[in-house]
Formats: sequence, C-alpha cells, structure tokens
Amino acid sequence: MKAFSALALAAVLASAALPAAAQFAKPEDAIKYRQSALSVMGTHFGRLGAMANGKMAFDAKLAQESAEIVALMSKLPWAGFGAGTEGGKAKPEVWQEQAKFNDLAGKAEAEAAKLTAAAKSGNLDSLKTAFGPAANSCKSCHDSFRKR
Repeated sequence: MKAFSALALAAVLASAALPAAAQFAKPEDAIKYRQSALSVMGTHFGRLGAMANGKMAFDAKLAQESAEIVALMSKLPWAGFGAGTEGGKAKPEVWQEQAKFNDLAGKAEAEAAKLTAAAKSGNLDSLKTAFGPAANSCKSCHDSFRKR
C-alpha cells in the first residue's frame, strides 16, 4: 500500500510541474486530475478520522504520514477547476462563485497544515482537536460545491 501511495504521489507531483495547458488538453483531463487528487486526499484523511474517532488504533507514524499527504494533496486539485472544465461531481456554482470557492479552498489548505502540525506532535488529543476543523472545512466546500 505504501508503494502505491508513493507512486501515486510521485505521479501527481510530476504532473503538477507541467503548465496547466499541457496538463489539461481536454476538460476530462482536468476532471480526472482533480478527482484523483481529492480521492488520494480523502483516503488519507479517512485514516486520520478513524484514528481521531477511535475506530482505528492511533499510530503516530501513520498519522504523520497521512497528514503530510493530506496537506500536499490539499494544494493540488484547484488547478483542475479552470474555465471550461465544468462537470464531474462539481456543481456549476464552482465557476459562478469563484471567490467563495477559492476562499474555501484556501481554508481547506490552512486546516490541512494545522492537521499536519497536530499529527507531527505524536499526540492523539492534538490530532482530535485539529481533525474537527479540518473536516468542517472539507464539508463546507462539499455542501456548497459538490453534487451529491
């Protein structure tokens, strides 16, 4: 599983270095990109949630690794929401309310950074404290901009 995560992360980082136009020759490419980044982020965020909610034993090393991946991935999907990339699970409001969307994206990135700092402490209580606001930042964006 770690090898797959590392490979996926390497592929995403390599693609992030390309100019946006080269990354997204077609709108479908942008949709796949953002969905992939959000999926990887969600997988690792889910692990942190399971630890924070006592559904999985707390593992400080795994928590730190997962939080670092969440923080990195939280910076990536937004490039996939450019003009002409409507579709997927994104509501039209993403493109109609760009300021609000960008604000919520920034808040998600900030909360992911706080979650990483909490996970690096190696303290479950710190992780629990940071997890709620991070989850709420994701929920705020999903409630406004994601189709159900």
